Amino acid sequence: MRKGTVKEVLAKIKYDPREDEGDYYIVIEHRGAYGNIKKIPVGMIELGHGYFFVGDAQIPYHRILQVVRRDGTVIWETRKL
Repeated sequence: MRKGTVKEVLAKIKYDPREDEGDYYIVIEHRGAYGNIKKIPVGMIELGHGYFFVGDAQIPYHRILQVVRRDGTVIWETRKL
């Protein structure tokens, strides 16, 4: 499951023409609220160096808990879980 960093996994999903970013979402831990998680479609995020962006919000990669296919298959998961 865990092959590479989360940024590498997301870059493959977003930029590999064989992948459809609409088939994936990320699960993040929302800042300041332990246990409060959000699901964000990969198509809504923009990759940066140490952060990714959702609109004007800048979120560090370490907040990502999982990268999941729409069918529920977890393709990347943090070691924190």
